[in-house]
Amino acid sequence: MTIAGIILAAGAGQRVGSPKALLELDGETFFDRMAAAMQDACDPILAVLGHHEEAVRRGVRLAGAVRFVINPHPERGMLSSLQCGLRELPADAAAAIFCPVDYPLVRAATVEALAGAFRAQPETRAVVPTCEGRHGHPVLVSRQVIDELLGLRPTASPREAIRRFRNSTVYVETGDPGVLRDVDTPADLRRLEGQDR
Repeated sequence: MTIAGIILAAGAGQRVGSPKALLELDGETFFDRMAAAMQDACDPILAVLGHHEEAVRRGVRLAGAVRFVINPHPERGMLSSLQCGLRELPADAAAAIFCPVDYPLVRAATVEALAGAFRAQPETRAVVPTCEGRHGHPVLVSRQVIDELLGLRPTASPREAIRRFRNSTVYVETGDPGVLRDVDTPADLRRLEGQDR
């Protein structure tokens, strides 16, 4: 059962002053950390770029492990990038696991847990990670949810589609605080750098 990965890395990174994909933690770019986390569970991995496309392509180590997709209108927000990635999924992909690139602490084991939960219950429509009861990223969506996501206006939130399948959504307690820790500002990054991980 093929499960694809989608890294959402099209943002301008205005609040942090540079593309989030190229921010570094422990000597690795956020992009490379996310690609490595998805590598064992997802095939293919699509990376959606927009702002700073060439800089991201040049600045990452694992570019060869992903297929790049370009969002021509990244200013429309995250859903527009997700829709660009979903349109490029291979026909045999039963599901996709997507994540914004600014969750640099997500563990490979977490991505594998989402894929495992879906494979164990193929009637599941979405799989959402939790940590101490709080929902986080990445999120797995099945073909049925993908169709709903593609039907949303680009400025909507992916939650609008996922909520329609709340009765067939599985929540996986991961014990991974990385599913909750995104980086929106330089202060967020400093906090991560100062934490014992």
